[in-house]
Amino acid sequence: MTVTPRTQADERTMDFLRIILAIIFPPLGVFLQVGLSGHFWLNILLTLLGYIPGIVHAVYIIASRR
Repeated sequence: MTVTPRTQADERTMDFLRIILAIIFPPLGVFLQVGLSGHFWLNILLTLLGYIPGIVHAVYIIASRR
């Protein structure tokens, strides 16, 4: 079985899906990007304090991580 490296198009597609998930449920998008790190827990707190801050933080994390 051969493993092909991820292309840049694959990464963009995954980022797009993460952003869609982040709009629906912000902590899920962050979790898929960084796992159970401090950013995930911060996003849960922001989402509990207000849905929009959670979305903004999630999109920021997804867009800035490469």
